[in-house]
Amino acid sequence: MPSIDVSTLLFLLSDGLLWGFTIALVALGLSLIFGVMGIVNMAHGDIYMVGAVLALYVLEWTGNFWLSIIIVPVVIGLLCVPTERFVLRPFEGRPAVTMIATVGIAYIIQQVVLATFGGMHEKMPNPWPVVINLFDVGYSGYRVLIAVISVVIIIGLWFFLYKTSYGILIRASIQDKEMANAMGINSNKIAMATFALGGALAAIGGVLAAPVTQVFYLMGADVILLCFIIVIVGGLGSLKGTLIAALMFCTLQGGMSIILTPVEAKVAIFVIMILVLLFRPRGMFAK
Repeated sequence: MPSIDVSTLLFLLSDGLLWGFTIALVALGLSLIFGVMGIVNMAHGDIYMVGAVLALYVLEWTGNFWLSIIIVPVVIGLLCVPTERFVLRPFEGRPAVTMIATVGIAYIIQQVVLATFGGMHEKMPNPWPVVINLFDVGYSGYRVLIAVISVVIIIGLWFFLYKTSYGILIRASIQDKEMANAMGINSNKIAMATFALGGALAAIGGVLAAPVTQVFYLMGADVILLCFIIVIVGGLGSLKGTLIAALMFCTLQGGMSIILTPVEAKVAIFVIMILVLLFRPRGMFAK
């Protein structure tokens, strides 16, 4: 077994942790949608992909990448509203059927992007080319910045869900949808707003990831797989569990890359998920 350099290990762990905050945005959107609507959204990774693609277009049209952090989530959120209303609402609360429906949506999204954007991998220029010394290694300042932005958005999401009246209605629907309906909460409006919010979170994740990854029409496949693992292990519908699981898995994946190949690291993550579910079948933080 090769010797492990401590500073390199700490660097990789830190890199995984910082990336985990961005992945947490996407996973939190997926967890919200399932918690409120009972929908297994297989198209969530493709919404993330569309966020990255639209960020490239915003940069091309305006010359300002930072505008995409505002424009793209709003556009995606608005597009999610008719999708929920006319496509998914008849299937809410039926996970198996929604998997089929959202697989169809995912395929449509992929083909539309392929037809308009093309199948080539595109690389966005770094919008903040600052280098930070991290454990004696030059580290991209933009990666630190997107982690900070993700933390700010997560704090804003927490404030919205726990300190506003509409957030309380969303949490009530997650905890007991039937009781929420009995108390006069309009579940249709809550579901529509939640799907839009979940889509916007995935889109923000895609925008932030665009400058650090290859943008192409299938880039959502790996992300949706990781997000499902995170949501399942964290506990279906548990937002706190989703956040903790995202940080834990991304940090572990970063640390394991010092001795494992990327493929082996993914296999190891699946093994960890299976072990967790053997002892906690409903996830670590499910109530």
